[in-house]
Amino acid sequence: MKRILATAWIMGTVLSGVATAAGNPEQGATKSAVCSACHGANGNSVNPEWPSLAGLGGDYIAAQLAAFKEGKRNNPVMMPNAATLSPQDMADLGAYFNGQRNTGLEADPKTWEAGQKLYRAGDRARGIPACMACHGPAGRGMDAARFPALRGQHSVYVVKQLQDYASGARPTGPNGIMQTIAKKLTADDMQKVASYVQGIR
Repeated sequence: MKRILATAWIMGTVLSGVATAAGNPEQGATKSAVCSACHGANGNSVNPEWPSLAGLGGDYIAAQLAAFKEGKRNNPVMMPNAATLSPQDMADLGAYFNGQRNTGLEADPKTWEAGQKLYRAGDRARGIPACMACHGPAGRGMDAARFPALRGQHSVYVVKQLQDYASGARPTGPNGIMQTIAKKLTADDMQKVASYVQGIR
């Protein structure tokens, strides 16, 4: 566990080449109008394919915006939206959305218990660490390490991100921890753990 947490911290410090400025949530609120069209006025998305940003982690949000701007993450909607943002804009938006309350969603009652087991304990036989080692026991993430909160996140979106990590379509830090983990997950694993985090309060 200590080793995984140390790796998470190291990854977080070098996740993006853009230094994170101190964010101003009030300024972020005024800059969030375009974002709210997809992610909701308070950061709670109603479309399961678009992530909720409320409480996701300010530094993480800023780092992802930088990744879209730099072309490290490929998305035809996000890349042009991020292209005009300055590092201060990114920090302000991160601070604003991180300060919003994630209203939560419900887990699939048929799969959440199996997902909970994988999230909290991992699978030693397959070399899969517990998700909570980096994302926290309550799914609140570790913003200082730029590991996002997962609680209340749409399961459809989470599955897609795990698939993208596994395929290499979505890059991670220098040691590729999420790609390594995702490649060990079956499609069933992804669905179950995604269902669990969708219902975490």
